[in-house]
Amino acid sequence: MTLWRLVHRSLRQHALSTVVTAGSLMLATGLLLTVWILRNQAAQAFTDADAGFDGVLGARGSKLQLVLNAVFHLESSPGNLRWDDYVQLTNQPGVALAVPLAVGDNYRGFRLVGTLPSLFEISDEMGVARLTVQPGGRHFDPERREAVVGSFAARRLGLKVGDTFQPYHGLVFDPKARHAETFVVVGLLEPSNTPADRVLWIPLAGLQNLTGHDPAAAQDISAVLVRLDDGSPGAGFLLDLLYNRQGNRLTFAWPIAQVVTELFDRLGWLERVLTLVAWLVAVVAAASVLTGLYNSMNERRRDLAVLRALGAHRRTVLAAVVLEAGTIAALGAGAGLLAHLALMTLAAMIIQSQTGVVLDPWTLDPVLFWGPALIVLLGALAGLAPAWKAYRTDVAEALGHTA
Repeated sequence: MTLWRLVHRSLRQHALSTVVTAGSLMLATGLLLTVWILRNQAAQAFTDADAGFDGVLGARGSKLQLVLNAVFHLESSPGNLRWDDYVQLTNQPGVALAVPLAVGDNYRGFRLVGTLPSLFEISDEMGVARLTVQPGGRHFDPERREAVVGSFAARRLGLKVGDTFQPYHGLVFDPKARHAETFVVVGLLEPSNTPADRVLWIPLAGLQNLTGHDPAAAQDISAVLVRLDDGSPGAGFLLDLLYNRQGNRLTFAWPIAQVVTELFDRLGWLERVLTLVAWLVAVVAAASVLTGLYNSMNERRRDLAVLRALGAHRRTVLAAVVLEAGTIAALGAGAGLLAHLALMTLAAMIIQSQTGVVLDPWTLDPVLFWGPALIVLLGALAGLAPAWKAYRTDVAEALGHTA
């Protein structure tokens, strides 16, 4: 109790420096935790967001661009495929399902994707449909101008079943590029926490035949989502050989998870830089703990000498200073957990808004325990130098100097 009273008194006497130093440690802790957890969660979430498919067939080009366009509805299409390419793919051995996609239009910034109703028949390992229409709605009729809207897009656009809308040409919203055709919303998707939530799904022919599109390319498609037969383990290698190694016109991006991993490998430098910045902030904050306490030892010489004269052992004085440094670090680390939650929530909102992928800011991760513990340890270690100075305080000299 004596130690805690000493620490509490000192913290109150040096409240400003305590708050500033703890704030620096809060920033370091929050940034470190957020970078670490965001990297792990995002990598897992993006890898799992494969829409239930194994690969993507598209025009010759980057596999990553193809996956980002067809699965995550980001980037532009690397080019078009002929309808015959899709038909040929469906006849390849080991192909359980192939779903064509056509892109190139939007509604107020949210992408329209033309496809077939078979997209909504994809289920997970438990037999549960990945894309489920909310009660009161239905799937679109491929022969009509109808739409099924993802949950996030519907919420942002204020669309509900029975509403109508007119698409806009291009992937970037331009109020002057509105198409003449009108589509009716016949269904809203249940939240899937995937990029599908940001899409307005319409019949393939409905997008291909919009006014302003090239009539000569009316049957072209942007990509094909491919699901392989579980009973044909070599199907992916055969398609890779057929399209990527022997052919020179099409690209088969497979497996999707491996292609997505390439994205995070490319961004690895950013994660390392942010982690380095977090540790540098922590080191600077720890140095401020050391400097502040070390400089304050001259002010506390008499108090320390009085404690020693009253019977306090040298080890008690040393422990009090180290405990004070650790307490400052603990205050910063504790506040850093709140800062992490705020940063993670903001990052999750931005990622969902831009990609449709949902992250959980409340997910427990081991770093939430060992990260703050390291910050506290770093702060306590920073207190060793001023603690040693306090330990060596000469009682007679200090009391004589102040007398």
